[in-house]
Amino acid sequence: MSDKFYCMVMRMSIDCNGCYRKIRRILLKIHELDSHLIEKEEGRVSVCGEFVPQDLAIKVRKAVNRRVEILDVKEVDHRAGGGGDGGDNGGSGGELKRRSSKKKKKVRFAL
Repeated sequence: MSDKFYCMVMRMSIDCNGCYRKIRRILLKIHELDSHLIEKEEGRVSVCGEFVPQDLAIKVRKAVNRRVEILDVKEVDHRAGGGGDGGDNGGSGGELKRRSSKKKKKVRFAL
C-alpha cells in the first residue's frame, strides 16, 4: 500500500446497468480506496485513496475484464480537507463521498 494519497480518473466502457454494478462492486471491495465516483454517461471512474495508480488500474482491469485508460492522476495532501469552516456541515461541495470504515455492531437481545 502506498503512503501517498492520490485522486485518479480512469476511462472505461460502461455500457449498461450490469457493467455499472460490476464496476461498483469491485471498487467497494478494494480497501485502499476511500471514495469513488462513477460517471456512467461519460464512461469515467474517479477514485481517491492511498494506492499506487498503475497497480490499481491493473487490478480493476483484471477484475472487470475491460480496457482501463488512466486520464488524470493527482497527488493530494494526505487526508486534506475540502475547505469549509472546519465543521461537519460540509465544505466546498466538491468532495467525493467517503466510505465509512466503522464496523457494524452486533446487537443481541435477551430472550
